[in-house]
Amino acid sequence: MKFNPLTLTLLASGLLLIAQPGQAETVNLRQAVEMSLAADPRIKEREQVVEAARGLLQEVKGNAGWRASANAYLGLAPGVDGGFYQGGAFSGTTPRTDGDNLDRISDWTHLDFALIKPLYTFGKVERYGEAAQGNVDLKLGELRQSRTDTVYDTKRAYFGYLTARDTRVFLEDMQGRLNQSITSVERGLKEETGESKQSDLYALQTAKGLIAKYVYQARAVEKISLDGLKVLTGAGLKADLTVADDRIEPVAFPQIDLSEFQARALQDRPEMQQLEAGLRARRALVSAKKADRMPDVYAGVIGQFNYASQRERLDNPYLNDPFNGGGLTPVVGVKWDTVFGVASARVNQAQADLDALNHKKAFALAGIPYEVSEAYANAQANFDSQRDLAEGAAAARRWMVASLADFSAGIESADKVADAIKSYVLTQTEYLRTINDYNMNVAQLARLTGELK
Repeated sequence: MKFNPLTLTLLASGLLLIAQPGQAETVNLRQAVEMSLAADPRIKEREQVVEAARGLLQEVKGNAGWRASANAYLGLAPGVDGGFYQGGAFSGTTPRTDGDNLDRISDWTHLDFALIKPLYTFGKVERYGEAAQGNVDLKLGELRQSRTDTVYDTKRAYFGYLTARDTRVFLEDMQGRLNQSITSVERGLKEETGESKQSDLYALQTAKGLIAKYVYQARAVEKISLDGLKVLTGAGLKADLTVADDRIEPVAFPQIDLSEFQARALQDRPEMQQLEAGLRARRALVSAKKADRMPDVYAGVIGQFNYASQRERLDNPYLNDPFNGGGLTPVVGVKWDTVFGVASARVNQAQADLDALNHKKAFALAGIPYEVSEAYANAQANFDSQRDLAEGAAAARRWMVASLADFSAGIESADKVADAIKSYVLTQTEYLRTINDYNMNVAQLARLTGELK
């Protein structure tokens, strides 16, 4: 069998793809955020909620257009032979008087219909439309808030994984160094050289137990954070996902001052946009409830048709047979359907909801700047702390290295070495944790101001 060059190329490509082992997907923070925004089901849920709100807006606007109603049914009517006059005659001077006689039954077909368009509703359609539009804007704000929450959650998982991984690698290195010292002490005790004491072994073993606990905790947090990142990005728990950063680093400190952050939060924060949309909707709803107390002016066409096969049709312009006949006409009318006590109660309810939302806005105008100030202060504190802790961790490392060297030379006690190791472990892990806290403080500032990056 012969294959053309294109077929051979496709076959070779397919074999190469099959032969290649699965490769881990590596993502940086920006890519992880983009993947999360595209994959988060909570965002997709909110998008459908927005579509539902838009559907409600279309429904409200549709109330200003034409509306049709019709009713058709089959029934029974008294059957009648002959004409309008006595004895069933079709001409004469004396009308028939046997209307109460039910000698026979006729089928009866009935249809009534109306085609109506509102002309003036005293603002009902317009005000309810504004309320529905405010509801759409409110749902859009909720969608934007969900996106900012997703960005924040992704950053928390990403930075949390880097912090746990760096902590675990560091602690495992400390474990190795400590195990070497313990082995050296155990060998000295066994050989009874006099250079090691039993208390030295106990001191080192105590430090080993503490470090082991931190290692287990770091491994757990590392796995939890990576699994969370897999879920958020849509990769799935079974995916082989890695991050591009070699280690956690402090992000750049924001270059804008606190007052600018507060102004942005009051203007761009999703919750504030939701609040303004809610106020617009509530104001419109109060006006709509007031308009509900007024009538509607309309125009249209109404008609009715009846047919009974066992009855003669009357063509008299002054007399009408309800079972056989019909007609239609254009109309202009006023419809008023209200219960004054109920309508006033609904206005009061809508006004109370509006007043409650105004109080919530007053609290937000005071609380949001404070919340931004709190996040900014924490970011500044952790930014300064991580710089000093970096110097402290470097000094603690030099102390540990010197203590281990002196211990190997026999001029330093094991408890001093253990103290140096524990101090280094504490300082370095606190340094890594502070970087993570600082990065999340900056992420919180972005979240509070509605940034999606």
